[in-house]
Amino acid sequence: MKTKIIVDSTSDIPVSWIEKYDIDVVPLYVNWPDGSSEPDNVRDEESLKEFYGRLSKAEELPKTSQPSILDFQNAYKRAIEDGYDSVLVLTISTKMSGTFNSARLAAESFDIPIEIVDTKMASSIISNMAKYARELLNSGMSLEEVAKKVREERENKRFHAIFFVSDFDFLAKGGRVSKFTGFVGNLLKIKVGIYINEEGEMIPFDKTRGYKKAYSMILSKMEEEGIKIGQKIGLIGIHCNGKEHIDEMMKLIKERYEVEYFDYSNTGKVISTHVGIGMAGFGIEIIR
Repeated sequence: MKTKIIVDSTSDIPVSWIEKYDIDVVPLYVNWPDGSSEPDNVRDEESLKEFYGRLSKAEELPKTSQPSILDFQNAYKRAIEDGYDSVLVLTISTKMSGTFNSARLAAESFDIPIEIVDTKMASSIISNMAKYARELLNSGMSLEEVAKKVREERENKRFHAIFFVSDFDFLAKGGRVSKFTGFVGNLLKIKVGIYINEEGEMIPFDKTRGYKKAYSMILSKMEEEGIKIGQKIGLIGIHCNGKEHIDEMMKLIKERYEVEYFDYSNTGKVISTHVGIGMAGFGIEIIR
């Protein structure tokens, strides 16, 4: 069985991975206060930097919206036309978006097997999960077995999303973060550490001033989440115009962990709208 993997654009997938792991991307949308709307389908760095500039100057932040049922139907049709006879869809957490529901409803119009997984995650860690799924498919596992295994490994804490934001107001205004009492306000440019918990919610876990302390905050949280020193891991360094922070944290990570794979990615339009300029962190897979 030939299976197409589909992710939504909040996966912030490294561009090279789309072809390498045979993945299609369905975009979410950014809706500006003036009524204009744009798909989250840009992945080249220069275009994203232009978007970051617009975002940083915006007096009122844009809203974001999920893909339509038709968007997913078109993606399924593309897969069928390209000779695929099954589809695996990995979506952003249902706690953050209705994307899963659009994918599910769209699947009702098709006869081919379509498995839809609520990753209970967001941003680049979904790409780590897609890579893992492709490896399982290549090993000969069936579509149903792979979907089940991805869900199990998510529950078993194979996958982690840990990052910091430099302007917490973006998350607070966007309403996509939970339990943030005491974290609001960026009067002193506080860096706020965020992780995604078992329920698929973004949770602040610490705050500090200065980037060096923020780097230490991320590494401490990795250990707290069960990523033991010396562990073999795979990472995607995800950032919103803050690649230098990924580079600095990777120096520290390589001193502590055995890194099996690593790649960079920029936050797309939707994730950038919620996390703000200066966000940096990792999608982390524990290699067992």
